[in-house]
Amino acid sequence: MKRTLLILFLCAMLWSPAVIASAPDNVSRLEQLQSVEATVQGGVGHITLIAGANDVVFNIYTITGQVVRVVRVPADSRSTLELPKGFYIVKCGSQWSRKVVVR
Repeated sequence: MKRTLLILFLCAMLWSPAVIASAPDNVSRLEQLQSVEATVQGGVGHITLIAGANDVVFNIYTITGQVVRVVRVPADSRSTLELPKGFYIVKCGSQWSRKVVVR
């Protein structure tokens, strides 16, 4: 009996509103998980942008903050951009940002 109560208590803690409410109000939990699938890869003379299950808008900035490009990548596809070598910051919507090196 104690073991069952402990398991129920732990399940309730894991699925509590406080854990689910950590996502921003305007982004559902499902959208937040799906957007994690979007990735970016740096390479020799190019950056590859890969979308997950949803359409994704990537913003590419120079290290000084100037906008280089804004690219919309359809769901389940990839886009390769040729760029001069250097350091870039790639933002995936409002979800995440990554530093990328083009060699």
